[in-house]
Amino acid sequence: VVAVEQGGTTACSSLNQGSGAVAWFGVDSDAAIERLRFLRDEVGPVLAEALERSGPVDVVSLAAQGIAMGDDVHMRVQATTNLLLRDLLPHLVRSGRGSDRVGEVADFLSTNHLMFLNVAMAAARALTEWAGEVPDSSVVTSMARNGTTYGVRLPGQLQQWHIAPAPPVQDALYYPGQGPETSAPDIGDSAVLELVGLGGAAAANSPAVAGFLGGKMSDAAAVTANMRRICAGTSTRLRLPVLDNQGTPLGVDVRKVVETGITPAVNTGIVHASDGSGQVGAGVAHAPLACFTKALQDLDHRLSSR
Repeated sequence: VVAVEQGGTTACSSLNQGSGAVAWFGVDSDAAIERLRFLRDEVGPVLAEALERSGPVDVVSLAAQGIAMGDDVHMRVQATTNLLLRDLLPHLVRSGRGSDRVGEVADFLSTNHLMFLNVAMAAARALTEWAGEVPDSSVVTSMARNGTTYGVRLPGQLQQWHIAPAPPVQDALYYPGQGPETSAPDIGDSAVLELVGLGGAAAANSPAVAGFLGGKMSDAAAVTANMRRICAGTSTRLRLPVLDNQGTPLGVDVRKVVETGITPAVNTGIVHASDGSGQVGAGVAHAPLACFTKALQDLDHRLSSR
């Protein structure tokens, strides 16, 4: 659970399940189910006790440090995960919880480089929930995709999604034997990260993201530059060393998206289209313009009809 004290909003996420044969990548197997049980019965209680001892963790502070260390806090979260575990380590080793599987818990935490991803997603949702309280705003507060459709929402549209067909992940690297023909269209709710200055907005300082765009840091910087053209402002806490510590672009403005024709770039994983084998690659997906156009038209209609 992540809370924004100033706004009084909260959001939550499940624990990250890690890589391999896991349910969050669409794998339906005994191993995937056992991983869920392990998280419920072992990892979750250990982390809960550590957090009770440590007190609240400043998620944005960790994200800011991670960006300076090469994370975009979406596709790559290794640095932020390590920072989180560093802060929790004294409390983890003092855990009074007796478990025959404590070694397995330690192995899981030390090898799951995606652990911080779900924490960041909850933080992003708590922030956009607060932004959603601004009436008649053109700043996008929800952005998600389910492998079939892609949807966005604006403040005041809590039940209304503006949707378009989910696109393929355009700039992608695949596992051996996989490719566009085996891949599902863009899928997942982690695109909320791009709305709060993370993911594609922070691509400029991430060599990992550059690797999906041809390997040049200038290509990653171009993703951030395009995000800047469609955002309402910049972050004061999330800064990019490679760009002289400029803040990451913050707050996707539906008016600017439609005016420029530039849509948010979302750093994401790719899952198999049909066989349930899990992740087959990763890349950068570009949101479809149609859902933003529909959202702007609806906003214009609501404002002009008053």
